[in-house]
Amino acid sequence: MTPPPEPPVSPTPDLQEFPTFRLGSFLPAFLLGWGAGVALTFAVRGVGGALLTGPCEGRTVLALLVPLLLGPGGLAFTAANWRRPRRAALGLGLVLASLLPALYVGAQDIGGLRRTGCAGGYVVVSRLEGNGQAGGSVSSVSLVAGTSQELTARVGGYTPQTHPGVFTVRAQGSAPGIRVTVTPERVRAGEPFRLTVSAAASAPVNTYTVGVSARTAQGGKTVEATGTIEVNVRPAVRPPAQPEPAPQGTPPATP
Repeated sequence: MTPPPEPPVSPTPDLQEFPTFRLGSFLPAFLLGWGAGVALTFAVRGVGGALLTGPCEGRTVLALLVPLLLGPGGLAFTAANWRRPRRAALGLGLVLASLLPALYVGAQDIGGLRRTGCAGGYVVVSRLEGNGQAGGSVSSVSLVAGTSQELTARVGGYTPQTHPGVFTVRAQGSAPGIRVTVTPERVRAGEPFRLTVSAAASAPVNTYTVGVSARTAQGGKTVEATGTIEVNVRPAVRPPAQPEPAPQGTPPATP
């Protein structure tokens, strides 16, 4: 005689094929994950700040370490436990902590590193307004062959307090037909200087690159800030051709 089939086993409440998130169980687990992420953020920052003695070395890694751990780690934990609502809520809390406060304070730290020169220097090129002041920054300009344009630039990423030396500025085009002059050639961090970009009348229509570099010596080593700008050379506008004069008729014969 065949024994009767066993009754189906009901799924456990913590393991669901299609999980249902209820506020009463979701919110405590979510807040627990977020709180754990916040605690880990400031714990790592505290330990890292005590171990790193220099103002620059290792600071960028410290600023990005926790967001990179909590973000992908929280998503992987949530995906692995998506059928368990409480554990999935815990992972979502970790993901939120990777954005706020971990990524927010990390971005603030990186901004501070740029202001103190730890993230390197750069040259900002801007348009020159009619009143002689710098306008918005630009990455490319258009020139008609045989014309020139004045721009303004400054050394960024460094401050006169962190880098009090004088920077020597040099600029060079990528083709003989592109000429760049710098005025003045010696500036301090943050001080504006002029860039005059000229395209020769014989310059072929093309896109060229102008490189700008500023160097100074500090602490026995060379500190450099660089920048580039593209120059799009357009053909010169030719004047319209003048019509040829009509041929004069034969003058009448004189009697």
